[in-house]
Amino acid sequence: MAIRLPPRNGVCASTLQLPPGAWPTVLACLCAHFPAIGREAWEDRIARGRVTDDDTTAITAATAYREGMRVHYYREVAAEARIPFAETILHADTDLVVADKPHFLPVTPAGGSVEETLLARLIRRTGHADLVPLHRIDRGTAGIVLFSANPATRSRYQALFRERAIVKRYEAIAPALPQVAFPLLRRTRIERGEPFFRMCEVAGAANAQTRIDVVERGRASWRYALFPRDGRKHQLRVQMAGLRAAIVNDDAYPTLAQRRADDYARPLQLLAHSLAFDDPIDGAPRYFESRFALAL
Repeated sequence: MAIRLPPRNGVCASTLQLPPGAWPTVLACLCAHFPAIGREAWEDRIARGRVTDDDTTAITAATAYREGMRVHYYREVAAEARIPFAETILHADTDLVVADKPHFLPVTPAGGSVEETLLARLIRRTGHADLVPLHRIDRGTAGIVLFSANPATRSRYQALFRERAIVKRYEAIAPALPQVAFPLLRRTRIERGEPFFRMCEVAGAANAQTRIDVVERGRASWRYALFPRDGRKHQLRVQMAGLRAAIVNDDAYPTLAQRRADDYARPLQLLAHSLAFDDPIDGAPRYFESRFALAL
């Protein structure tokens, strides 16, 4: 039976079942399967005992390749930058951990972020390796994220999102739309665009629905309340841009800006403000609200 490896600095081990091929060693297979990492990096991880088999036996540079063999390793990023903003744990019980995520912090490992993610930080803080995010928000978005802490009840909480039994409220700062009547129900079709990380509205049957209202009016910008029914990637950003009211400091919509290092003085003005639902275990009403706030 496979042995579960403990997290290292909040990062859980990743697993690869070796695919069919003619490689002489596990090392050669890893280099071919993950060409962006590089042979020197894999040799270094192997030398430090960071790559193992199912019995937690360390892989060596000479370990023979075997199709179907399960290999466990820890993702690493050289000189990963510290994100200088703190998350808050708003609630924790045997089933749920509710966190308030700051801007710029990814929820899960991606690209150049491994240890500097909300998931890794929470595992380090709580010592709970079973945490799994029940939904995602963009790294540029601040606010509420729910995590399952109990594999036995996880599917019941996941069903809340799948069955749209949870009320999600976001807030955003964006240009004023005095010519539009609010509240507004925005129903559009969102599909993947170019480049790969951008989405776009296209013709066709709607697959994304958001109720939009205004909660504060300034001279040039307004603070909007957004209630998405669906969870399409970048849904709120795309739909607001489609109304000609792109969210303040959005560098991807409606026009892609030159990619640059994070500008901590210009966070995306989008906040996952609150979540409300009836608990699927005991039926009790639950409401969690972010301590962050957007100001005009």
